[in-house]
Amino acid sequence: MTRPRLNPWGEPRRARVGLLGGSFNPAHDGHRHIALLALRLLRLDEVWLLVSPQNPLKPVAGMAPFPERLASAEAVCAGHPHLRPTAIETELGTRYTADTLGVLRRRFPRIRFVWLMGADNLAGFHRWARWESIFRAVPVAILARGPYSARTLGAQAAHRFAGRRLPSPRARFLWQGQPPAWVFLHIRRHAASSTAIRNRREP
Repeated sequence: MTRPRLNPWGEPRRARVGLLGGSFNPAHDGHRHIALLALRLLRLDEVWLLVSPQNPLKPVAGMAPFPERLASAEAVCAGHPHLRPTAIETELGTRYTADTLGVLRRRFPRIRFVWLMGADNLAGFHRWARWESIFRAVPVAILARGPYSARTLGAQAAHRFAGRRLPSPRARFLWQGQPPAWVFLHIRRHAASSTAIRNRREP
């Protein structure tokens, strides 16, 4: 099923939407696994895969062309009516997540957004531009990922907002929360890795 392209100028509909940002270099079944679990555990209507034009914290070298990465996200979402790959960050001209969220919240005022990310990203979240403003803009769901999960709760961001963490059994109410609000989901982990996929492709 091919979903219609998101209108970068916004939509009037109501929905609960998870935002899964990343380079998707390439997207893989692990991303689909996280998105599907987020849909169910957080009671979301959709998950949008925001394919980044270029992550400011990652080198340009080794980054596949944007159309190729977007195509991999489209392949991962194929066949599921509630997963939507999108190039909306490129269309909006935003580089940083804080800016993207600001524009999305203005243009989609009736959508309740939840930021989704793997535990590996929380570990270095304090390096993101205006990272505290992200926590204050939308609820955040952290999903266990590989060996990063055990040390994630010691991360600077986790300490900063420790008093605003929801217990896992209340994850389904996260979208209703007044930011800052976040939850850590101890999900079944998936072995797929973009780095491993790229390494296998190298001659």
